[in-house]
Amino acid sequence: MDKRTPDSTADLKLEGLSRDELIDLVKLSSRMILAVDGFWYLSVKELAGNDKALDRDNWVWDKVMKFYVSELARLLNVRGRDVADYMKVMGPRPEGLHIAERVEVLNRNEAIRTVIYCPTIAALEKEGQGRDAIHCSATCAAMRSRHSKLFNPAIEVIRLKIPPRNSEDDIFCQFRYKIA
Repeated sequence: MDKRTPDSTADLKLEGLSRDELIDLVKLSSRMILAVDGFWYLSVKELAGNDKALDRDNWVWDKVMKFYVSELARLLNVRGRDVADYMKVMGPRPEGLHIAERVEVLNRNEAIRTVIYCPTIAALEKEGQGRDAIHCSATCAAMRSRHSKLFNPAIEVIRLKIPPRNSEDDIFCQFRYKIA
């Protein structure tokens, strides 16, 4: 039960939130990040077409991730730069909270990340225009490779499976991260 009075909530700061409230705030922010990304993409698509929207979406995420990857590693106190460390860094990322993933670390230099649910691909599948396959190959798959290289240029990302899915029970996508 919330013991704050209505007057005390006007000056509410993060430090005054409970653990559950902070978790809910991060989850809400995560959904907002995905929504802003989607609306940004759709606005550019409407103005300039799908190719330009994909190009700008990639450009924006590349700029964000240059800052984000190193900040996540610092925040989580991850000092190594192998594949296992990269999986630690990318696991709790806020925009990924609504993407259901399974990570199997095979060894320090190899892991498989399987996306069990992706809200973006689910929405594109529902739209029914075939953009699910285009989106994943033109943005997500390419971004995974570029972003892992920000962490360690030696990491190679291999596509094992990308949309379209064969059925609703099928995984959304799967990638192998590897340092040779």
